Amino acid sequence: MNDPNGLVYLDGEYHLFYQYYPDSTVWGPMHWGHAVSQDAVHWTNLPVALEPDSLGYIFSGSAVYDSENRSGLGSPASPPLVAVFTYHDPTGERNGRDDFQNQGLAYSTDRGRTWTKYAGNPVLPNTTGIRDFRDPKVYWDEPSAQYVMALAVRDRVSFYGSRNLIDWEHLSDFGAEAGSHAGVWECPDLFRLPVAGEGTEKYVLLLSINPGAPNGGSGTQYFVGDFDGTNFRLDEDFAREVTDERGVWLDQGRDNYAGVTWSGEPGHPEDRLFIGWMSNWQYAQVVPTDPWRSAMTVARRLQLHDTPSGLRLYARPVAALAGLRGDPRPLTAGENDIAAPCEAVLSLQLGGADTTAVGFELANAVGERYRFTYRPGEGRFYSDRSAAGTAERYDGFGKGVAKGERIAVEDTLQLRIILDRSSVEIFADDGATVFTELLYPTEPWTTLRVLSRDGDVARGTVYALASVW
Repeated sequence: MNDPNGLVYLDGEYHLFYQYYPDSTVWGPMHWGHAVSQDAVHWTNLPVALEPDSLGYIFSGSAVYDSENRSGLGSPASPPLVAVFTYHDPTGERNGRDDFQNQGLAYSTDRGRTWTKYAGNPVLPNTTGIRDFRDPKVYWDEPSAQYVMALAVRDRVSFYGSRNLIDWEHLSDFGAEAGSHAGVWECPDLFRLPVAGEGTEKYVLLLSINPGAPNGGSGTQYFVGDFDGTNFRLDEDFAREVTDERGVWLDQGRDNYAGVTWSGEPGHPEDRLFIGWMSNWQYAQVVPTDPWRSAMTVARRLQLHDTPSGLRLYARPVAALAGLRGDPRPLTAGENDIAAPCEAVLSLQLGGADTTAVGFELANAVGERYRFTYRPGEGRFYSDRSAAGTAERYDGFGKGVAKGERIAVEDTLQLRIILDRSSVEIFADDGATVFTELLYPTEPWTTLRVLSRDGDVARGTVYALASVW
């Protein structure tokens, strides 16, 4: 499996659709898999929602609850869920056509359990002459009273508008002079968020890119600005940060890609619920897992903050994840016994001009290790998995060290570490900086060594985590 698709909340359920090939652990004809959850932590698998047909494979897209039945695909008494997705025609691609990616619809009137494809597909055919024309993210834009679609078109985002989800009109394009263009743009997501504590609101545009991420391979950049129902324009200060091929990145690790947010979730005007595919196209099809391959990140709440570095998205694990915790055990400076899955919370003193690197190191009985540090003198984090297990031999996996700048300026470094058997998700400074990294040790991790200034840990706790299944 790969990209999360169709993230929508309805009647107490989080729907997670996703790119899925049921017949192999390498990429093949894409379907939409389907799972549901009441808390975005514990999931129930459901049957495949969408399968390939004569128009092509079912690539990435989104879903919305058409509560007013504007599409006419349901009824006033039974409004539909509507999925908007990319049809990818492999025959057209092999024959060298430019129009082998088009947008289609499917709808459900039974809470997403069964789906009917729209008889008039495709609803948005590709007439651009550009081969990459995919990944529609659709939402209802209340200020302009229309559905808005953000679509990835090579290394731009094209916006389309519709009153009924079926008839689409091109509105504008964004991205020619913003952000990184080192790879193909994918999986856009446009949504509104308030700036925390300021009483103002901005639009955020997520945008995944492959290759071209600063730590190699796949990654997700984002833009902050305003949308007037036709055009997305960068915030003036943010625009200065993303010119000249520079991007602002959602995750500094190497394994959070194609992530998007849920639509329709009530009661959370201050944040947006997000999930990403926990992998990287550099090595996604060769990492040593069997009989499965790939997973999602933990669900995360995104908030927009005005920081000394500018407007930035913070990401924090969904609150229900804490319900997996067992009894707390204190962490001390030096080595601590652990067993994955677990969660560690650390508070580390930085100490003024002291340049001592702080952080933690994982180790196991056969000498494999993973090391995560912050160097105060540089203001930079380092994630080193070069000796973390067998996957270091796969192209791009163990080469180099992932780096990321610290946004917060406090003298205490807060780390929240979610460790599973083959991954680590690190949330620094209450989610201001995030690293998501796959790890494949040949033996389980058994120790967590705290690296701290003068051997002191201001506070440290570790919790065993129950399974989500």
